Amino acid sequence: MTELIEPAPPTLAEQARAVLGRRNLVLIGLMGAGKSAIGRMTAQTLGIPFVDSDHEIERVSRMSITDLFAAYGEAEFRALETRVIKRLLRSGPRVVSTGGGAYINENTRRHIKRGGLSVWLKADLDVLWERVNKRDTRPLLKTENPRQTLENLMNARYPIYAEADLTVLSRDVKKETMVEEVLAAITTARRRT
Repeated sequence: MTELIEPAPPTLAEQARAVLGRRNLVLIGLMGAGKSAIGRMTAQTLGIPFVDSDHEIERVSRMSITDLFAAYGEAEFRALETRVIKRLLRSGPRVVSTGGGAYINENTRRHIKRGGLSVWLKADLDVLWERVNKRDTRPLLKTENPRQTLENLMNARYPIYAEADLTVLSRDVKKETMVEEVLAAITTARRRT
């Protein structure tokens, strides 16, 4: 008599990948929340491509984000950002890391809701400040009191970020732990959507 061998249960990554299907996973949140680092690792774990919308904007414009802001202002930058994200979401699945202001734009938010599953990496002020105050590459923080500016951005943006499909708390833990929590959150999307 032959013994039947049960197949191994699917891994967390396999479950998350099945929930995503052909949809994109779109990471949103403030600067310093970990969208690029966690996004890159999540994509690798899922076995799908990763793209950072800010890097894509710099590539197509041949200018840095800082230079784009200086030359054209925030409104023109946001219009370009919307066009780039809309294009990135046309094919999937992939993990897309967005700039902190992308989801605030109603048009961009609509494209993200249509073309992907959004995950808000939510962090508190101290965590964000610890991560962003080491570099001066953040155009929105080139102010007299950058920490207060960051807090003002949180107060303005968090109610809009709360519209994301899923929320994962970004904090000072190993990146692998964050990736696992993102994957676990995706698996709950099956029950929600």
